[in-house]
Amino acid sequence: MVQANGIDLSLFQFDYDLTFAAFFMNADRTIYGRYGTNPSQENPGRDISLQGFIASLEAALKLHGNYPEGKEALLLKSGRKSRYPTPERYPSLRKFSPDIDYAGQVARSCIHCHQIPTAEHLIHRSSGKPFPEKALFAWPLPAIIGLELRPGHCATIKNVEPASPAQRARFKAGDEIITLAGQPMLSTADIQWVLHNAGKEPRINAVVRRGDKKLSLDLVLPEGWRHRADISWRGSSWDLRRVVLGGMRLKPLPEARQRHKSLTGMALHVAHLGRYGEHGVAYRSGLRKGDILLSFDDRDDLLSESSVLAHGLQKRTSGEQVTVKILRGERRLEFKLPMK
Repeated sequence: MVQANGIDLSLFQFDYDLTFAAFFMNADRTIYGRYGTNPSQENPGRDISLQGFIASLEAALKLHGNYPEGKEALLLKSGRKSRYPTPERYPSLRKFSPDIDYAGQVARSCIHCHQIPTAEHLIHRSSGKPFPEKALFAWPLPAIIGLELRPGHCATIKNVEPASPAQRARFKAGDEIITLAGQPMLSTADIQWVLHNAGKEPRINAVVRRGDKKLSLDLVLPEGWRHRADISWRGSSWDLRRVVLGGMRLKPLPEARQRHKSLTGMALHVAHLGRYGEHGVAYRSGLRKGDILLSFDDRDDLLSESSVLAHGLQKRTSGEQVTVKILRGERRLEFKLPMK
C-alpha cells in the first residue's frame, strides 16, 4: 500500500510516522509481527536493513509453520478498536475519499500515514483536556529503555545503556529477545508495539536467549518514562509546533552556553520560523529565527523541543498565552505567545 486511504485502522496499527512499515500476517488477520522503525537520515541502515528484514521474515515463517500453536500469544499483537474505522472518517480528513484520484489529483487525494496521528492530536487538543501521554509519546523506540538493537538481526541486542531500565533488568549485548510481555519478538517494531501499549503496570516480563540458555528478565518502567522520548523527528509533530510553538522549530544549542556562561538551564535555538497562517504566530508575536529561548511559560528546565511541546500540550489549553523569554544577541527580551 502506498497510501493510507481506506485502510482498516483497527487492523493496521503501526508507527504512522515511518516511511516504510511491513506486517507479517496470517490470512485470518492474525499478526505475527511488524517491521520498520525510525531510520536515521544520516545513517539509513542504523535501525533497519534488508538483512534484518529477511531475518524477521524468516522468524515470521517459523511462527506460521507452527500455527495455530501460540495463537493466544499472537493475539496480543492485534490492534485495539480504533476511534474511526478508516482515516477519512476523522473530522480533519473528511475531504479525502477512500480511493486515490489516479486519473487526476493523485498527490492531493492521498492520505499520508503521518496525517493519522495528526488527526488524532487535533481531537485531543479540541477536547480541552491534557494531552494523553500515549498519544503524545507514541511508539517509543527501544532507546527509551536503554536498548540498541542490531539492524541485521531479529530482535537481538547490540548495546545496553548504562544505568538504564534495560541494564537494571540485566539485559546484555548479544541477547536475543524471544518474547516481551508474552509476545514473540521479530523486530524493533514489535518492541515498540509492546512499549506503546504498556499500561499502568510498570513491570514487563522478557524472555531472552543468551548463548544456549533462556532467561526470564523483568523490565521495570520508571515513572514518567515516556517523557524521555524524542518526538521532534516525527512528521506528525509539525502540526504540534503550530499549536504550541506558533511555527517555531527548536534545537539545542550547547555552544550558546559556552558563549554565555550565565546560561545554566534552557537554551533552545529557533532554527526555523514559519511566516504564514497559524505557523506564523510566533513571528507575528515578535520572535525571530536565531533567537535563543531561555524560558517557556516560566519554565527554564525544558531542555528539548519535545519537552516544550509536552508542557504546552499537557499544561496549557487553546486560547491561553504563555510568556517566552529569549536571548537575541546580547539582549534579553520577553514575548507573549498564544496557544492554539
